Amino acid sequence: MKAVPVTKLSKDGGTYLSWSADGRTVRWSLGAELFRATDAEDARPHATALFPVDETIQLGWKQKADIPTTDVWLVGATIAPMHDESVIPDGVIHVRGNRILAIGARDDVPVPSGANTLDCSGTTIIPGIVDVHSHTGASSGGMYPHQSWALNALLAFGVPTTHDPSNNTQMIHAEAELIEAGGRLGPRMYSTGTILYGAEGDFKAVINSLEDARAAVARTAAWGARVKSYQQPRREQRQQVIRAAAELGIMVVPEGGSTLHYNMTHILDGHTTLEHAIPVAPLYKPALELLSRSGTCYTPTLVVGYGGMWGENYWYAKTKVWQNERLLRFTPPSVVMPNARRRVLLTDEEEYNHIRLARTCADVYRRGGPVEIGAHGQLQGLGSHWEAWMLEQGGLSPHQALRCATWCGARAICLDHCLGSLQPGMLADLLVIEGKPLENVRDSQRIRFTMKNGRLYDARTLEQVLPARSPLPKGPDLNAIRGNPGQAHCVCGR
Repeated sequence: MKAVPVTKLSKDGGTYLSWSADGRTVRWSLGAELFRATDAEDARPHATALFPVDETIQLGWKQKADIPTTDVWLVGATIAPMHDESVIPDGVIHVRGNRILAIGARDDVPVPSGANTLDCSGTTIIPGIVDVHSHTGASSGGMYPHQSWALNALLAFGVPTTHDPSNNTQMIHAEAELIEAGGRLGPRMYSTGTILYGAEGDFKAVINSLEDARAAVARTAAWGARVKSYQQPRREQRQQVIRAAAELGIMVVPEGGSTLHYNMTHILDGHTTLEHAIPVAPLYKPALELLSRSGTCYTPTLVVGYGGMWGENYWYAKTKVWQNERLLRFTPPSVVMPNARRRVLLTDEEEYNHIRLARTCADVYRRGGPVEIGAHGQLQGLGSHWEAWMLEQGGLSPHQALRCATWCGARAICLDHCLGSLQPGMLADLLVIEGKPLENVRDSQRIRFTMKNGRLYDARTLEQVLPARSPLPKGPDLNAIRGNPGQAHCVCGR
């Protein structure tokens, strides 16, 4: 900029720039830090050095996370721990606070006399679903509502953990912390915040050197985010982001916009995940071996599968979505009805491209590669189940498909040490399902109870059952809501 004198204040950028009344002091913030510089009006025009900061104020504070007083024994269910493909018939799970203390067969985990028990006979218990590509639309309007129908729908359908790979940086992390502290209801949320976008636009991340990448990654990390490298056009730019993130120990998820050669280099360069489907199917041995053995986790988002008809079209065409009572209880009709009632034309099964994409996922899984689910925010909650069902259409067993929806998802976002499986010491996220989802994967939506962080909810109403009964507060009139915040906010897909 040459029209007026310009001084660069910050190497990594910032937000909320403000001036004092006399114009001699400027303040800005980045994440939890507030910076102050004085005598800014005396700065040299076109200075290349950064302006000296004379005060940095830490705005953050420590807040206790929500840990309930729950102490309950879940007795009699078939349990699928999901860190492997084992099954515990007639099992017992002891939850205290927000952790699993004990799990095993009834004969191996004795229940003390007088203990608080919940009879789960005839049900199946699996970990809570981990949706790793979940555009919830959280706070995209710049304000935090007291209650979010989208977050409620996710919990009602058994999704207590989400990862959003594109959201407003200033809003999403604060909302996630509010939920973590027990200030509002919702799944635990992780996010990349604002993406490092390589295409032209009003929020393009210009990366032409390793120093550029370090500044962009530091700016993102200041808020507690992971990084999404999206459509950086040159491979060395993407590699610079990877290196800068590795220096800070931060995971990087990419997206190639349905471009095969981008996808292959994403894997070769060591990205944490590969977001969205590789658009070519079938894949042959070289590509399958690369994807299976690289360690990069594959999130195909089959509901918006690239290269042909999307997976969501299948479920709108083949099932009566508008009759799903749980969905309608938590989701505005304006979101459900347009696609559910005005369905696409029925077509031959093989015309649905998501099935071919799902076969690739099954090939990768069988080779030991990590595959997880991401419902893209197309239909909050139910869409996550569609993702698992489509993996089964590709050739995985129901048990394997649900493992992709739980443990594999936690592994993809580096949280498998505390989420995604049912083991002693893990966070108490679990689903009590009526039916046999390990045999019929479509039973997965028949959730009787959702437990998130040790709090047990009636999944049909979101009334809290444990540690104490508490009804879901009255929320907004769903008939007055227009549009899906997940679709409206997301940059990728459509």
